[in-house]
Amino acid sequence: MKPSLVSPSATSNQQEVQPENPVPDRPRGLSGTGRLVVQWIAGTILALLIGSWLVWWAINLQRQFAEDEIHGACQRVMPETVQRCVDTVIIQRGGARR
Repeated sequence: MKPSLVSPSATSNQQEVQPENPVPDRPRGLSGTGRLVVQWIAGTILALLIGSWLVWWAINLQRQFAEDEIHGACQRVMPETVQRCVDTVIIQRGGARR
């Protein structure tokens, strides 16, 4: 047996250093379910925004085509008063006056 360089009485006075028990790591941010819910909500909002824009664009495009058609018909029938004809036809069809 090898002799110890430190006497037994000196080792009894020393404290054992034990590592602290760290707090278990909690995941930062949202859990898997929370992240899924947030992604689902964000996707739904994005889909609603894109859908609303597409509906607005389709209505605007349809209105523009109708006005162009009315303008062409008025140009053929009443070339001297085209704008008056267009306004009259739009009002008769239930559109708002410009």
